[in-house]
Amino acid sequence: MRYSNELISWSSKFACGINLIDEQHKGLVKLVNEMFNHVTGNNIQENNYFNRVIKEAVDYIKVHFATEEKIMLATNFNGYAEHKKKHDCFVLAVVENIRDYRYGKRVSLYSFTKFLKEWVLTHIAVMDKQYFEYLRIIASRKANGKLSITSEDIASAHKYG
Repeated sequence: MRYSNELISWSSKFACGINLIDEQHKGLVKLVNEMFNHVTGNNIQENNYFNRVIKEAVDYIKVHFATEEKIMLATNFNGYAEHKKKHDCFVLAVVENIRDYRYGKRVSLYSFTKFLKEWVLTHIAVMDKQYFEYLRIIASRKANGKLSITSEDIASAHKYG
């Protein structure tokens, strides 16, 4: 059994308008799809693949979370603490799933990939939307029509956060 479809398709509805974050989100979608496409039903092949890519995947997720958190702190986003707590809980859940996978407990590459898919979609579509909207509210439009966030925008952000 080998899947060769996308488990998640990138959609503009996931975009926040911050190129760096959008590219990282696309990378998370790609990561989930690559894992999904390595589900073969062959435990040895799947285990070899998993052991090869999992550290890279976790590192990518940590970099992404750090990027989001840095932006939230820099813009005085009031939801930062709650958002960071969700990030921390997710990292712990991933670590637990990795441990369970390595010890052959109830977790397959397929179920681990589905877990990542659900979390990525929920996080982008629900949690991240909160700070996306906040950033849109505090951003100012430059002469070229693009939105940017200036120090003045951040100074007045306490009204919206």
